[in-house]
Amino acid sequence: MRVYHGGLAEIFEIDLSKCQSNKDFGKGFYVTRFRNHAENWAANIARRHEKKPFVTEFTFYERAFEEDRYKTLRFEDYNGDWLDFVVLNRDPAFTTNRHDYDLVEGPIADDKVQNRIGDYLDGLITKMDFLNELTWHEKTHQICFCTLNSLQLLKKTDTKYASFVVRISESIIEKLIDAFKGDEKKAVDLFYASKTYALLSDKKTGLYQKPWEDIYTVLLNELSIKGNPENPC
Repeated sequence: MRVYHGGLAEIFEIDLSKCQSNKDFGKGFYVTRFRNHAENWAANIARRHEKKPFVTEFTFYERAFEEDRYKTLRFEDYNGDWLDFVVLNRDPAFTTNRHDYDLVEGPIADDKVQNRIGDYLDGLITKMDFLNELTWHEKTHQICFCTLNSLQLLKKTDTKYASFVVRISESIIEKLIDAFKGDEKKAVDLFYASKTYALLSDKKTGLYQKPWEDIYTVLLNELSIKGNPENPC
């Protein structure tokens, strides 16, 4: 799986000691499988610090979630267990992790969700109502690498190959934006969530060596659009 970290500089070496405490899944190194989310995060940070954003791409050995030597936790979506875990980790009374997981995967408590968590903790909204609200929330994703052991599962992507992927992706997204009559968010989300992008992101498939127009056709076939992107299935 290709995953991305948005920040102010390219990441060459991960230092967990520099990671912030009291994040959603505790102190650790965070990545997402949605490149556009990492780009948006980097852009927001860059604006606050008046610097340039940067997204570092990694390859993640996803089968680690199935191996006994790693203690892992996965939340498929927003739910009560996810909420309890986030509240536990975001408690400012503690500066060390409240759990001993190597890896934790699940949705993100973005600014809007964090505000509602505050309302929930203040008793202004019930847990059930809060979770019902989240059923309408945009799909998000993050993985927290909490231990030195877990960092062995991340490998920085070859930058030359990554540049091919970025250029191809930009061409395809531009085409999709036109097809969706200027709806950039729809085009970006559809592309980065596709199996075609997953194949493009896997250097071993060799898909990145094909013209972007051919890859765009593969994407259309995957989505059963077949030349009519305004009608995705």
